[in-house]
Amino acid sequence: MADTPDTSNTPGAPRATGRTAHQNVTFDSNGTPAHGYLALPPTGSGPGVIVIQEWWGLTDHIADVTNRLAGEGYVALAPDLYGGNVAHDSGEALRMMRDLPVERGVELLSGAVDHLLSLPEVTSDSVGAVGFCMGGGFVLHLAAKDPRVGAAVPFYGVIQGEVPDFSRLKAQILGHYGEQDEAIPVPTLDGLRRTIKDQSGIEADLRLYPAGHAFFNDGRPEAYDPEASAKAWTATLDFLRSNLSGV
Repeated sequence: MADTPDTSNTPGAPRATGRTAHQNVTFDSNGTPAHGYLALPPTGSGPGVIVIQEWWGLTDHIADVTNRLAGEGYVALAPDLYGGNVAHDSGEALRMMRDLPVERGVELLSGAVDHLLSLPEVTSDSVGAVGFCMGGGFVLHLAAKDPRVGAAVPFYGVIQGEVPDFSRLKAQILGHYGEQDEAIPVPTLDGLRRTIKDQSGIEADLRLYPAGHAFFNDGRPEAYDPEASAKAWTATLDFLRSNLSGV
């Protein structure tokens, strides 16, 4: 599994509003203030889902995904892992990702799980985790460490550093990957499946689409694949409904 995306395959940064991330909530994360973007469903309550950003930051695209999940009945929280910053080119994104140690990112995300499960609007006792690129890798790191994650959905998840120890994994896994993604060679997925199965007994459903990296990001027209995106989104919603109670 590649440690970082291939920057030559990421020519354009996504839409962003100014130089700051989307934020509308502050919460305590292991004793330090953290921020994020929270969206509630039309009914006002539902199961909890963590949305984990790409290496660009908490952009319009991530806020939109969070809103879309809320529209489907989930209390969705996208933690801001970059403290309000948004990258505007791939070099800056790479630097910001490398400046976030994996352990620190998982710690922030576990604090976000604490906050989400503490909300009276959340009806589930476990959460889903959906993430993209860097965030997809963090989905797997978080699910491996935190058994409160009941459903893990990495979109073209780039695992930084060592592959996690999945021996504590409780979550079912549905992964979405592009066949033409140079950052995540297809043969590496077989090894990931075996590792997850050997360490946890869980069969990870890692699906391939005829697309490249970031195929779900409609803010990047050079990468976006509408057909693959639609199929992956429908599968994600079905998966979350099957593995999280209360929706």
